[in-house]
Amino acid sequence: MWSLPALPAIGLRSLVMSDGPIGVRGVRWSADDPSIALPSPTALAATWDAGLARRAGRLLAQEARRKGVHVLLAPTVNLHRSPLGGRHFEAYSEDPYLTGEIGTGYVRGVQEGGVGTTVKHFVANDAETDRFTVDNIVAPRPLRELYLAPFERIVRNAHPWGIMAAYNQVNGSTMTEHHYLQNAVLRGEWGFDGFVVSDWLAARSTVGAVTGGLDVAMPGPRTVYGDGLAAAVRAGEVDESVVDGAVRNVLLLAARVGILDGAPPVVDPADHPTGIDGEALAREIARRSFVLVRNEGAALPIRPGAVRKVALIGALARDARVLGGGSAQVFPDHVVSPLDGLTAALPDGVIDYRVGADPNDRLATAEQGFEFRAVCYDRSGTVLATAPLNSGSVQWAGTDMPDGVTLDALHSVEVTGTFVPRESGEHTFGTRGTGALRLRIAGEVLFDGVRRVTGSDDPGEAFWGNPVERGRVTLTEGVPVEVSLRQVPDTLGADSPIPGVSFTLVHLGPRRDPAELITEAADAARAADTAVVVVGTTEHVESEGFDRTDLALPGHQDELVRAVAAANPNTVVVVNSGSPVELPWRDEVAAVLLSWFPGQEAGHALADVLLGVDGAEPGGRLPTTWPAALADAPVSNTAPSDGELHYEEGVFIGYRAWERAGTAPAYPFGHGLGYTTWAYESLHATAESATVRLRNTGPRPGAETVQLYLAPEADTAQRPVRQLAGFARVEAAPGETVEVTVPLDRRAYEIWDEDANGWQLVPGPYQVQAARSVADIRLTAPVEIKD
Repeated sequence: MWSLPALPAIGLRSLVMSDGPIGVRGVRWSADDPSIALPSPTALAATWDAGLARRAGRLLAQEARRKGVHVLLAPTVNLHRSPLGGRHFEAYSEDPYLTGEIGTGYVRGVQEGGVGTTVKHFVANDAETDRFTVDNIVAPRPLRELYLAPFERIVRNAHPWGIMAAYNQVNGSTMTEHHYLQNAVLRGEWGFDGFVVSDWLAARSTVGAVTGGLDVAMPGPRTVYGDGLAAAVRAGEVDESVVDGAVRNVLLLAARVGILDGAPPVVDPADHPTGIDGEALAREIARRSFVLVRNEGAALPIRPGAVRKVALIGALARDARVLGGGSAQVFPDHVVSPLDGLTAALPDGVIDYRVGADPNDRLATAEQGFEFRAVCYDRSGTVLATAPLNSGSVQWAGTDMPDGVTLDALHSVEVTGTFVPRESGEHTFGTRGTGALRLRIAGEVLFDGVRRVTGSDDPGEAFWGNPVERGRVTLTEGVPVEVSLRQVPDTLGADSPIPGVSFTLVHLGPRRDPAELITEAADAARAADTAVVVVGTTEHVESEGFDRTDLALPGHQDELVRAVAAANPNTVVVVNSGSPVELPWRDEVAAVLLSWFPGQEAGHALADVLLGVDGAEPGGRLPTTWPAALADAPVSNTAPSDGELHYEEGVFIGYRAWERAGTAPAYPFGHGLGYTTWAYESLHATAESATVRLRNTGPRPGAETVQLYLAPEADTAQRPVRQLAGFARVEAAPGETVEVTVPLDRRAYEIWDEDANGWQLVPGPYQVQAARSVADIRLTAPVEIKD
């Protein structure tokens, strides 16, 4: 599932790959091998710091080596074309330059640790709807200027060892067979010398894939290659030299990572960075990623000595969502919630926690209050192995089973353990998965039957299925009960798309009256000095495999915020989502802080920033535009028609589209506040670089992200009003002046000429603009570009 087999005869050891991008899961999708969980890619991009991304990469290389992983299946550098993209938390930005710079830092960091990367998903995999079949129709100019641009920048500047081919088609050809993009552009024009691997189950044709530039089809052992490829060569359908080329690409990767005898690895094991503190780095990235988009009356930072009571409100304050779902999921050994972090940072009795509103109003993986293990049985009922679980989910693919378990020997798996309810009342239980299932709660059998899933083009859907309610049981707070879900899988055989085991015990706690919960929260807020409300999305809103249908916060969270704000004017809202959501109450609260999916140290980082501990401040700037309402978004469609999705907007996505439409979003690209103020004093620019002098005019030390945009004074080429061409982070003490010189990206002066099939420099007058966001230009300087 995650590896290539060893070939001892030629000194080739097994090559092991693993999903990222915020950790290294390893070959088992389970808690028995925990991983550091960093903040989401949107959070990393919000730091606007390629150096920090590089440090994150070095940590992940350390994690990969610890787990015996040679190649990390990351980073994701697709663009935020539409705010409805369900997997945007796993990508960096709407801007190709920012995406390329953060991705370059990440790839450099991982590969400096001797671990390969696979930059993905090549290309135009910008939404999840019908992702296996959709044909994305993209004209050459936007394809080059937007969607290929991050890949090109990373290939040229970081030299990744791998690229992952996407599921989708582009202009009539599925990407695993796209000869022009993979062979002519990627390898030919850009000089890429690494290996190209398919997304899992993306390869469909033997001849088309190998002649289209695909080196490795995953997962094995049954793929379009193997015997089928040998037969195609013997039949004269594929020249043997084409296979030789793919073999050399794989052997070069093996040499680079040090698993080919006689070939020294690119990075000497003695030079590998070790001892990187993952928890500290996760906390730092989270702090640096938080984006303060509103702070009226200096509501933040909260001064610990000036508050007697802080009302902390929201189900996500207790059970933070710290990472996204799907292949981005890893299993940290602990998670610090906002409740944990603020309770630890403030004196006893200061925090008054209330649920207020719970967005998790659907069955979800059983986690909080549950303790599980998985027991594996053979046909005779003999226990083969027992494995720890951190939730009610089992996901074992291929041969990556617990020690002592094989696909041939395995007959059934039981998730078993105890549940200590946090609330009294009626609890709902259910199952997700296929095969024969038997669910038992507190001695009562709720379901004993067979579940089948049909009619989906997505193998993941066929493999996992959807949650199904099986029954309800009345339980008492604090009283433990035994729980069990046993499965006889129907996915063990060779005819399964992904042989293995995947099923989940799902749960939903008692549903209290929403109005009652909101009233309790408002009463607590009224009695407090400050109210902190944590709102956000759920796994049913943002995850792999589906796009969003709207940008609304689920459940009664909007009503909660309004009620709390009416009760306490000093209300701070923390938004725990991986990508934009509508905030209709944003002007009714004192402060709004965007925390993304903040990783395992979420609560500690949040406490640091809310309290301004040791000079901490929210360091993030928006990597993508936040609409006030979905209806305002200039580009939103993710649904194909007759199998095709036309990128009719051309080069105008993100802030480019917003400025063209003349519509103001809730918060523009690049926006973000700190705890101090800045004066931009001077700007000197040439065509190649810009030097900005600025001064910290506030009372605290702080950091500023200087953004440089290029704006053509005459739009003769149908270009954006302006586009990002450089950025830099600076720090200064109160009253201190700092100067920074930023290179300007030459590509910002160029367009893709479709007639000439090449890049064309557009001469003429430009403005170099030093800005705090795309909508907050502080200084301008003219430059003249000549032919």
